[in-house]
Amino acid sequence: MKFLDSIVIAIRSLFANKLRSSLTMLGIIIGVGAVIALMSVGRGAQASITASMQELGTNILFVQPHNPDAPGLAGLSPSYANPTMTMDDVKAIADIRWVTATAPTNENFAEVTYGDESKVAVIEGSTPDFQALMNYKLAEGQFITDRHVASRDTVLVLGNKVAQDIFGGVSPIGKKVKLKGKEFTVIGVLAPKGGAIMGISMDDIIVVPITTFQSKLFASKTATGEDAVQSIVVQVADASLIEDTRAEIEKILRKRHRIKEGEKNDFSIMTQEQALGIMEQVTGVFTIVLGAIASISLVVGGIGIMNIMLVSVTERTREIGIRKAVGAKRRDILMQFLFEAATLSLVGGGIGIAGGWLLSLLISQIDVGGMKLAAAVSPDIVILAVSVSIFIGLASGIYPAMRAARLNPIDALRYE
Repeated sequence: MKFLDSIVIAIRSLFANKLRSSLTMLGIIIGVGAVIALMSVGRGAQASITASMQELGTNILFVQPHNPDAPGLAGLSPSYANPTMTMDDVKAIADIRWVTATAPTNENFAEVTYGDESKVAVIEGSTPDFQALMNYKLAEGQFITDRHVASRDTVLVLGNKVAQDIFGGVSPIGKKVKLKGKEFTVIGVLAPKGGAIMGISMDDIIVVPITTFQSKLFASKTATGEDAVQSIVVQVADASLIEDTRAEIEKILRKRHRIKEGEKNDFSIMTQEQALGIMEQVTGVFTIVLGAIASISLVVGGIGIMNIMLVSVTERTREIGIRKAVGAKRRDILMQFLFEAATLSLVGGGIGIAGGWLLSLLISQIDVGGMKLAAAVSPDIVILAVSVSIFIGLASGIYPAMRAARLNPIDALRYE
């Protein structure tokens, strides 16, 4: 019964100072809402990247140049400054009997212009296999062909978002656009794909023949003077052959690059699973950082609760003295003030959950360069945010509650 009485007294005390209680809860509301919204954005980005990567299938390998002396995970920081791979490496890999397709790819950013319209997009220099390996479909026109690659033709295929931003609803097929001051003919438009990798929309790309990319847009040479390839996507006939293929590629490239026994590779070979794992690590750290930043406001909210509870103890010193004089024990006083602190944090947390959820829905509607910032609210994020808010509320209320419980009833009754 005393337990219920303590709850009732705590709630009455909070309602007696509605404005002060509301302002105290504001810190917790903002903190919980920010934690839920920001961590949901991080989770949404992680889910989007995972979905985009998984679309490629499990029978894919990624080969990139890599500085063997660079710190960190192999494959995370490809050595584009000292390129080592060439089109001859691509041909050697393609000759492996269970390799079904290879897509050498060079990538950079450039502005594409048509009349008064312009847009910065990701320029992908590749071969016809790029379309199938990256799981793109055509909306209209055609994709680049082997003839385009062999002839270094100035043709390109527009990503769906690029085509919409520059041409609107008008078909761009046959139109001339400019890349780095050079005229290119639009021969195709990709169908909408959706998704993003590392914040770049999969529909914000332009595909050109890799030979054209190397000779007319972004020249890059190896130490031997050959045109460099930034990465190679390799498709294997069956996922069970992934490890055999990886070993065969390593053997071929070490021989071609004249890497001696005991020396480190100047390239990295990653499976789809490894690439996905690295992406998940990066986005996981990003999510934790966002949550940590948002948690600062929860700590500030906890300090606000402690401050108000200390003020409340001072204001109600005579009330505490009277309660003790008529038989209230130290634990009764302690429980009353703890309940007040817990109620502030619990109610604030509940409102913060609703606010964070609504903010997440709002963020999910924001369109950034054709890519929506998907926010995924999951139960564990909500439970974490509320648990932390209650813990902070109780921790903030312990000192004021203990101070109130320790008051001498005679001194409390004399207090003016």
